[in-house]
Parts: sequence; structure tokens; C-alpha cells
Amino acid sequence: MTTETYLPPYTLTQKRLDLIRPLFGQEVAVAACDPLGDLPTPFPDELACLSPRAVDKRRREFAAGRAAAHQAMRDLGLSPQPVVIAASRAPVWPAGLIGSITHTQSCAIASVATAGPLRALGIDVEEDTPLKDELQPAICSEREQDWLKKQDSPGQMGKLIFSAKEAAYKCQYAISQSFFGFDGMELEIEPDVDNLGGHGRFLACFTADQLPFRRGFSIEGTYVIGAGIIFTMASLWE
Repeated sequence: MTTETYLPPYTLTQKRLDLIRPLFGQEVAVAACDPLGDLPTPFPDELACLSPRAVDKRRREFAAGRAAAHQAMRDLGLSPQPVVIAASRAPVWPAGLIGSITHTQSCAIASVATAGPLRALGIDVEEDTPLKDELQPAICSEREQDWLKKQDSPGQMGKLIFSAKEAAYKCQYAISQSFFGFDGMELEIEPDVDNLGGHGRFLACFTADQLPFRRGFSIEGTYVIGAGIIFTMASLWE
């Protein structure tokens, strides 16, 4: 007679989490949640941030993002606390914590760390679908568009540029509180670092002063493509 050990199904959400986890150091907790699955109810203070007119899709993605943030706090050994929304629509992290939340219709991800040498985080997840050609001029500089023309998958790389700028923008906003458009940064992308397959690095360079950041200052980031998503992460250290 043999005994079998039950193993829970390896879900797409877990596969995506395993894919992105190597992009972070051990000081950062990362968690993921499926907006289409069974979701825990957010804290009352979090629910109060939602518009009464919010559609089901918005409510699910919001709840999934908060569930991921709460799990990341647990992974740091902390009790979950509310992550509310500022007037700017950016998340407000509990005292002593930094973090970032991102979601698509099929995936919500949160990264959380204790404030310290790591000053700011920015993450973004996008479905791995091509960026529409008509959107390229609004998102990509002329130099970035020239770079896209040389790529085997310009639509996918265009979506990568979009995602990387989103991540870098979130990262800098935590410090500068400055709003600007896609022309506020220009990217240099280093694909397939160390032949990892789908992984790479990028630099997001400011094209104008956004105090305390000066024109020419660069934010470092990493990315991975796989499991149906494009994921980017940017960080700022002391």
C-alpha cells in the first residue's frame, strides 16, 4: 500500500510570483493575488477610499492589491494594516513602511519593505500584449522609437517601455511628489541579463529637473517577461 502526499495546485498566480521574486532582495516582501478569485474584504478604511460608483472590476482589482499588500506585511512578520489612498491617488503606507501596488485584470502584486536604506519602490505589471502602434509617440521618445524598430518584437518591447516608465515614475513620486508625463524619463534597456531568459535591467533617466532629482539622474530597474505578464521594478537606495 502506498500513501500519497497532497500537493496544492500550482496556480498561475504562484507561477507569476515565483517568476518575479528573484528581482527583489531579501529585505523586500512580495505577494500576489488573483483579482478573479475569492478575495478577502479590505479594511473599512480602505473600502472608504473606493467611489460608490466603482464597478466590479475596479473593486476586485483594488481588493486584490490590498490583499497582496497585507500578505506582504505578514511575510515581514508584521500585522496587516490599512493602505489607504491619498488625494493624489497614490497609496499611503503605514508608518515605517514603503511599498508599491500594481494590478491588471488577472494579477495583483504588492511589494513592501521596512523604510531604511531602501528609500522607495515602484512596481508595474502589464498583460504581455503588444503596445498599439498609435500609442508609441505618446509613450516613447524618438530615441526609444528608433530602438523599438531594431527589436524582434517591437510591440512587446513598447509595452515594456510603458511598464518600466510606470514603475520608475511610482518610485520617484514617493520622494518628489511630482507629476509628469511619459516624456519626463527616457529609458536605456539591457535585455536578457546573464542569459536568464526574459529578465533584464533598465535605467530611467530624468529629462528635466524634478526636485530633488536633477536632469540626467537615473533610477535603476529590473524586469521579467513570462507567464503572460510583463513585470517591472524600480528602486532608490540611500
